[in-house]
Amino acid sequence: MTIPGTFRHAVESKDLAAITRTLDPDIEFHSPVMVKPYHGRDAVTALLRVLLEVFEDFRYTDDLVSRGDPPSQALVFSARVMGKSLQGLDLVRFGEEGLVTGLTVMVRPLPAAMTLARAVGRRMEEPGTPP
Repeated sequence: MTIPGTFRHAVESKDLAAITRTLDPDIEFHSPVMVKPYHGRDAVTALLRVLLEVFEDFRYTDDLVSRGDPPSQALVFSARVMGKSLQGLDLVRFGEEGLVTGLTVMVRPLPAAMTLARAVGRRMEEPGTPP
């Protein structure tokens, strides 16, 4: 399986342990609904755990892989959050060792993005969720 295929397969399987294995220890996660990026495997894993819970009917619809060395990948997805349909894009950057070093997520439309921000924010504030 290619490096980009490994991350996609783990997400589609909703296998948090497999997703975590694809992440570089120094990964940086960016989102338009968060002011500051999440840094580090533990923080990003905690956020991805919440996203796996919040997204309903998540599925990738398109997959674009660069020819760079290392490659990067754009995964277009559709999902629902609290009944609101949304579209999004995962921009995945890989390091020399094949691990995900950067993940930028963009979502639309704005009402669904705001619903996502509220749902994720509440769960991330729960006791026991790593920063």
